[in-house]
Amino acid sequence: MFRKELPWKFEGNKGEIISHDFRDTPIKTLVISFPLPRKILSSREGFKEVRVVCNNSNPSELWDFIHQEWEVYLEEVLDDLRFSPSEVAFLSTGVDIDDFALKLEECEELKVYAFVTAGVESNAMRVGVDKAGSIEIDGRFEQIGTINTVLLTNASLSESAMVRSIITVTEAKVIALQDLDIKSSYTPKLQATGTGTDSVVIVSGNGPPISYTGGHCKIGELMARAVTSAIKQSILKHNKYLRR
Repeated sequence: MFRKELPWKFEGNKGEIISHDFRDTPIKTLVISFPLPRKILSSREGFKEVRVVCNNSNPSELWDFIHQEWEVYLEEVLDDLRFSPSEVAFLSTGVDIDDFALKLEECEELKVYAFVTAGVESNAMRVGVDKAGSIEIDGRFEQIGTINTVLLTNASLSESAMVRSIITVTEAKVIALQDLDIKSSYTPKLQATGTGTDSVVIVSGNGPPISYTGGHCKIGELMARAVTSAIKQSILKHNKYLRR
């Protein structure tokens, strides 16, 4: 196991990329850890208090196993990292974790960080137009390309503000895809709005209380700018052909 600490610290929080193995296959996990439990809203798990947010990167040779044995994979990865499932918000992606992007936006006492990994080369879609290619079976979905966004703020967000943040993040994601002219993988003439497996984690802080995070308020603006910039940067890092 090899740990690479990120040059990022914020109110005692820290980030690191851990290179480790799952049954002799190399994997990587971006770990964002907090000194005290943080309230989060995960699009995968709902509301939760956690000490750690993980974004796990796994290669294509593991995907069949992960699709069939997700709970086994999750349990073994967390055990390897010495984390309890109750203290972790966990995301997963096929994108190399080294292609992540981090963007800070701030105004006076408000700070917003967006951590993003983004792969759109095989699974970009226009939601509601492209037909669904998979169905949930025992809580599992097929995963190909994914945009994972972890949004961290020092503001103390109400539950409704955390829910509204997901709308703001989603709108910002669409802007990033429009700016890069990312088309649907299934209907190439149409603009993509995301991938079929995108995930979001909103992490609240202990600072100024916030009850609304839409575009008319400053924190909504900061969230959108951070997410748009980080998604574009991560897409360009991962999809090198777009830089030609």
